[in-house]
Amino acid sequence: MSANASPTGQPPTATYDSAFLRACRREPVPHTPVWFMRQAGRSLPEYRKVREGIPMLESCTRPELVAEITLQPVRRHDVDAAIYFSDIVVPLKAIGVDLDIKPGVGPVVERPIRSRADLAQLRDLTPDDVSYVTEAIGLLTRELGPTPLIGFAGAPFTLASYLVEGGPSRTYQNAKAMMYGDPELWADLLDRLADITTAFLKVQIEAGASAVQLFDSWAGALAPVDYRRSVLPASAKVLRAVAGYGVPRIHFGVGTGELLPLMGEAGADVVGVDWRIPLDEAARRVGPGKALQGNLDPVVLFAPQEAVEAKTREVLDAAAGLEGHVFNLGHGVVPDTDPDALTRLTEYVHTHTAR
Repeated sequence: MSANASPTGQPPTATYDSAFLRACRREPVPHTPVWFMRQAGRSLPEYRKVREGIPMLESCTRPELVAEITLQPVRRHDVDAAIYFSDIVVPLKAIGVDLDIKPGVGPVVERPIRSRADLAQLRDLTPDDVSYVTEAIGLLTRELGPTPLIGFAGAPFTLASYLVEGGPSRTYQNAKAMMYGDPELWADLLDRLADITTAFLKVQIEAGASAVQLFDSWAGALAPVDYRRSVLPASAKVLRAVAGYGVPRIHFGVGTGELLPLMGEAGADVVGVDWRIPLDEAARRVGPGKALQGNLDPVVLFAPQEAVEAKTREVLDAAAGLEGHVFNLGHGVVPDTDPDALTRLTEYVHTHTAR
């Protein structure tokens, strides 16, 4: 059981009554909590300074560097939660998959998975494979005190897309060809990735993460019928496997407006929503019993402050009737965003929603 959960009979910890965790549990909050996907990263000059000359995947294995980068946006923006600094391909690298993150391109896999024999690349993940994660989260929870830490992992479909395509793709032609043409191999691939993802999330929760987010970044490329048949079972397996820890589980994808009812079915406590659909409509699609997270268009932050505030009010107004709301962008922070715009946005949401 995670130290941040508060099961019956155990006293709550410092993070339990935070605005972020209360919103995830659909309880009353003192203000709408705020955090931003990609809040730790290239938009911050202090991030660029400490990462200088260090490859991305190497930076993810240095506990003190991970802790520093994770803390930077909390210090600067006064956000209500930190998110663990890592990358969705870290567990794949940790089990020996030959891949690298190439600047300006993204993850590139040396030997893409195209046949059943290729599945041999995917052995089980053990805590020893990612001992640096346990160490970094230990450092972070001591520094963060009452501020929750969000752990995360890539969802099986998104990881499979990278592994089958060999890198980023606009069409997912190889992944979809496998999904349609060899559904048994596809199901076995996603099931194996579900086990790896589950193990990675468990390491983070057991080290002290207060919540976890499952990123299915590319699920929006799928029709609902294909998502239900070929993707939902693996995502649901991951979310079900970590349910016993009692920490909120967030599920997010991009371009997933048509998939929201199914993403709600997958079993998360909080469903992330991108900027293409208003939160009140998203809530109708997801159904009752879930908090929502989102969903300001990240590019709004390049507009003047008056426009940012106007668009933010639209989001907050659409969220007014929700059971629980965590304010976030509808995708990650764009790298050349002015950090001060994020600080002002956090302060505006806190002030505007103060109860």
